Amino acid sequence: MKRGKKAEEAAAEGENDTAPAPSKKAKAAKEPEAPILYDDPPDKMTSKDGRNANMKITSWNVDGLRAWVKKKGLDWVREEDPDILCLQETKCAEKALPAEITSMPEYPHKYWAASGDKEGYSGVAMLCKTEPIKVTYGIGKEEHDKEGRVITAEFPSFYLVTAYVPNASRGLVRLDYRKTWDVDFRAYLSELDMQKPLVLCGDLNVAHQEIDLKNPKGNKKNAGFTPEEREGFSQLLAAGFVDSFRELYPEQTNAYTFWTYMMNARSKNVGWRLDYFVLSSSLLPGLCDSKIRNKAMGSDHCPITLHIAV
Repeated sequence: MKRGKKAEEAAAEGENDTAPAPSKKAKAAKEPEAPILYDDPPDKMTSKDGRNANMKITSWNVDGLRAWVKKKGLDWVREEDPDILCLQETKCAEKALPAEITSMPEYPHKYWAASGDKEGYSGVAMLCKTEPIKVTYGIGKEEHDKEGRVITAEFPSFYLVTAYVPNASRGLVRLDYRKTWDVDFRAYLSELDMQKPLVLCGDLNVAHQEIDLKNPKGNKKNAGFTPEEREGFSQLLAAGFVDSFRELYPEQTNAYTFWTYMMNARSKNVGWRLDYFVLSSSLLPGLCDSKIRNKAMGSDHCPITLHIAV
């Protein structure tokens, strides 16, 4: 999530403070509130139906692959050691990919999608330890597929879809396009789901409920928290899909995956939960855990990890 967020976070910083404005002298003396941080609990490795997790998937909006590699993002990936790594907002044409990632022996099967129109824009990747049965790019609609936003991999018992959902942008100039995207993407996922269950991961560019961002009051007309985008996500869930994090942690506050670089937002934990693992409801019995790795640095998003028995 980029354009349009920076000004909003700054504007929304004090939105929940309804007290009268103190005088300048009083303001200077006011103690800053200690930030409330989210502490990612220990990983749960067993599903509700008693199976052990046998698939670990990590997703991370890296906000520019080349810069993220220089910031030692791959060191964290090696430590986390997922079976599949999905990346969004790579902003990198295939010919410009850093050798550090293209030569990674841990992931012999690597798939890249980049924007056909704009260099250094959008882009997603999927790195797998085990070769998928089949890999496809986009959702079958030219108006959406030219921006390099979706990779789908078929595995024996499920599909994995990684997506970088279009941002409605500052001033909501792309909100109408985003609404079209939401309808078409939901139809694409529903069609897949009829064949076998799926896991969707990535930056979905929406904070679904007020609990999913620090300052909901100040952001109701801003990209990522408009009623239209939130309704689009509600409709996706109504089509038979589940937000895995909220399924396991329905009341958990202060759990975010994106913080603007401005206003020291990350150290204050003034954030948004924009990154998700969404599952077909038929995969729910095998869900073990849905993690927010908020201590991992290297981007304005943090990685998220899914443990599942498939």
